[in-house]
Amino acid sequence: MSFLSIRNLSAVLEGGPRLLRSVSLDLAAGEVRGLVGESGAGKSMIGKAILGTLPRAVSIVEGEIWLDGVDLLRLPPARRRQIIGASAALIPQDPLTALNPSRRIGPQITDRLVHILGWPRARAEARALDLLAEVQIDNAPRVLRSYPHELSGGMRQRILIAAAFAAEPKLIVADEPTTALDVTVQKQILRLIKGMQERHSTAILFVTHDLGVVSKVCDHLSVLYQGKVVEDAPMRRFFAAPAHPYARALLAATPQYTDPEGSLLPVPDAVIAQVRAEVAKADAGWSHG
Repeated sequence: MSFLSIRNLSAVLEGGPRLLRSVSLDLAAGEVRGLVGESGAGKSMIGKAILGTLPRAVSIVEGEIWLDGVDLLRLPPARRRQIIGASAALIPQDPLTALNPSRRIGPQITDRLVHILGWPRARAEARALDLLAEVQIDNAPRVLRSYPHELSGGMRQRILIAAAFAAEPKLIVADEPTTALDVTVQKQILRLIKGMQERHSTAILFVTHDLGVVSKVCDHLSVLYQGKVVEDAPMRRFFAAPAHPYARALLAATPQYTDPEGSLLPVPDAVIAQVRAEVAKADAGWSHG
């Protein structure tokens, strides 16, 4: 079995539609899998389902989430939180809102090590210094004493990466971690995440809407539309010959930096109609309760 295995996962909004439609995917230990799709496709919803952070109005109504041989959805909540806390971590997309503005950086890295994993405070603080060096932040002692607003956006994102890797998790959900950054800093952050992933042999579920980002860090790719996986392929095969019309249209719509004068290509209406019909067909054959 893969390190992370999701089987037929469906989630619904209370009193509303299905948000995830029988999602199945696998992630091997040390692999980086991209989740790609337009806004509202369900990418972040999958990550939240794994981490147990879905909004209260969203319920998982069927399926399995196996993490390192354990089905998380069959566990009591306290045991599930314990396993997730020890095995998984999140790199959120907005470093300014993800960090507590009223607390110094140091405790925001070390608290998880101390309170969840039971490390002595001195060991956790030494680990924080090592991590800041690993994410290429100079003058680490000063940074640990700083507040988030005293640091640049790129430094704050590096700190979130350091915090995610702090407890040596086996799985990291990276939820569009470069969205709030300019292009130059984005490239540095992607290189940093990939380097740390390789050094620590961490599996990463990389949520993004940017196929250019996927091509730089991922081994495998799942394309979603309205909560349904429409394409699942290794990276090389996807970029060489995507199978689904929607996946081909997304790839064709990606701006080409080698052709700055080229026109932007929208996803054709006929392709949207086809994939919507596939979603409607899946919903027609599904019922809950």
